[in-house]
Amino acid sequence: MGKKRIIKKSGGADTSASKALSRIPKKKVDAGVLNVLATFNNTILTLADTQGNALISASSGAIGFKGSRKSTPFAAAKVGEVIGDKANQMSMKEAMVIVRGVGAGRESALRAFAGKGITITRISDRTPVPHNGPRPPKARRV
Repeated sequence: MGKKRIIKKSGGADTSASKALSRIPKKKVDAGVLNVLATFNNTILTLADTQGNALISASSGAIGFKGSRKSTPFAAAKVGEVIGDKANQMSMKEAMVIVRGVGAGRESALRAFAGKGITITRISDRTPVPHNGPRPPKARRV
């Protein structure tokens, strides 16, 4: 009945991590700012210079994680490693960290980034907190 097709599955997170490392600006930066946005669905890291110009960014979805695995601390750690490698190739020595959001990947992304040999000078938590929020809905009449 003919030959059977063999479908080879790709390696997953490792192959796209190398693809994510390929686009690195030629700019050399000594110090920068790492913005960590940890939501319930994804973890996004953006590395900027001290003036606030974004240099590189990566997210757990861009690395290759899909669905509910994007929001795990493991995926956030992989994103932190990718951003740390990119920062090392740009010869970055120190970074300030701004953390936003309440997701699971806050701390693990930061640990993975710091594990790449970049000194963290300051960590500030700027998670947006509503003062009172929108007006609540009307009471339900039964």
